[in-house]
Amino acid sequence: MHSDHALDAAASPPARRGVIRRLYDWVLSWADSRHGLTALAAISFAESSFFPIPPDVLQIALSVAKPRSAFLYAAVSAVASVAGGVLGWAIGWGLWHAIAEWFFAYVPGFSHEKFAYVEQLYQGNAFAAIFAAAFTPIPYKIFTIAAGVFSVPLSTLMVASALGRSARFFLVAAVMYFCGDTAKKFLDRYLELATLVLGAAVVAGFFAIKWLL
Repeated sequence: MHSDHALDAAASPPARRGVIRRLYDWVLSWADSRHGLTALAAISFAESSFFPIPPDVLQIALSVAKPRSAFLYAAVSAVASVAGGVLGWAIGWGLWHAIAEWFFAYVPGFSHEKFAYVEQLYQGNAFAAIFAAAFTPIPYKIFTIAAGVFSVPLSTLMVASALGRSARFFLVAAVMYFCGDTAKKFLDRYLELATLVLGAAVVAGFFAIKWLL
């Protein structure tokens, strides 16, 4: 679905890396708060259009403390993330001409080259591209906003996002529920690799079905 370099974020300057680290720590701090579930919903929503820290970070931390609630956390993450994706689509559809340069300058992962690459993907198979971005570590926010910019139907975005985001977050929930605290080390180390491999397999399946039919 993507080349080795097309969607890799460029190396950030030290100041930006410091901001990302502080945001990461701030996200984790909500795991010890009674408002953790609300924070998870808000972060999942915001990450779909502009926030740089993925909600998995907080979902895993909350699930460590309450493994029996792991699937609730997954459901909240999925619903809020898809809703945030709709916001991203609306930004791309109605506001992009006015705020594009702000995103390119200040939101990690955005660049003119990546947008051009996503446009190429959408010309091929928009559904598969969005599903892959929703399920894997590929920056999902680029795809939600680009969907609006390049007139991908909102229904396509919502269905592909619902499938991809649900698969990702419920995969995390299943590992946390059945493996408990020991799963955190595994997910911290292998979550991105696992989602990339599984996402590639599913997308390959989409193309195989299309070819066979």
